[in-house]
Amino acid sequence: MNSIPTYMHAVTLIGHGDLDKLVYREDVLTPQPKANQVLIKVAAAGVNNTDINTRTAWYSKGDNDSDDASWSGTALSLPLIQGADVCGEIVAVGTNVDISRVGERVLIEPCINQVNGEQLATPWYLGSECDGGFAQYTCVDSAHAYAVNSTLTNVELASFPCSYSTAENMLTKANVTEHDTVLISGASGGVGSAAIQLAKARGATVIAITSEAKRQQIIDLGADKAVSRNDDLIKCLGKNSIDVVIDLVAGEKWPVFLEVLRPGGRYAVSGAIGGALVELDIRTLYLKDLSFFGCTVLQPQVFANLIKRIEQGQIKPLVALSFPLKQIADAQQAFQKKQHIGKIVLEINR
Repeated sequence: MNSIPTYMHAVTLIGHGDLDKLVYREDVLTPQPKANQVLIKVAAAGVNNTDINTRTAWYSKGDNDSDDASWSGTALSLPLIQGADVCGEIVAVGTNVDISRVGERVLIEPCINQVNGEQLATPWYLGSECDGGFAQYTCVDSAHAYAVNSTLTNVELASFPCSYSTAENMLTKANVTEHDTVLISGASGGVGSAAIQLAKARGATVIAITSEAKRQQIIDLGADKAVSRNDDLIKCLGKNSIDVVIDLVAGEKWPVFLEVLRPGGRYAVSGAIGGALVELDIRTLYLKDLSFFGCTVLQPQVFANLIKRIEQGQIKPLVALSFPLKQIADAQQAFQKKQHIGKIVLEINR
């Protein structure tokens, strides 16, 4: 086993703002695992909306005020190492962790509910309330490091944790089954493309909303039907035609989702890239007996179920581009152009 260096290279977020707030360093102290933790040598880490939203203080409800600029609504402790999608190898363990875990290839569950064996009152997110994977090494509790037995590459595996667990969590909370017709917004993004695969793995019928240019790729991914984001959904699908809406977009067209939902339908949301403020006619909510699910904290079974689907080959990775860690600015710029399908991944030692 290679020796663990005293210092590591990492990208640190030094404040809220533009890409200049991301600083590449080679003199960051390598973390040490506490009693219930493992030290992971990071091989690859995916780029997500949450990285950019955190950097720009998008989560703030106070005009980008840094006092509430994390997804949990609290101030960040800066400098911070971001990165919620992590694939790597356990290289050291704390005193309460079985030494046999050293050498395991793992994925980190990004929703952190315990630190050094103690349950958190409010869960953290990897790379937000604690340091994440945009670094050579990172530490998490052993319970959040899941061994994965797969022939997929590290880059491919790093495309799964955040997007796919978010999608699986939405489908779990909305109780999607093989009897459901599911409408997915933002279908070409990381979570949307994951939701297509995971909904199909449950046997559901999937209708995906995407751009006209990406329609065929979305069909090839498994969607039963793809509609354009510019289409009139009521004309295309009909009122009361959908059992479940998996929404990552929101925005001004949001009210139509409630129109296409059947009475008793379920709406699950974990993103608002089209606009966070929407107009809700509360009568539609109660007269149609709709159920709404906000989805951030993972249900207990979600990540373990995701690992099983990966190992059984029920879902496949979608890696659009990869960059070395030093080029994180280029990776985030490519991410924001939204020209890709799937994930953009940083190779930490490339």
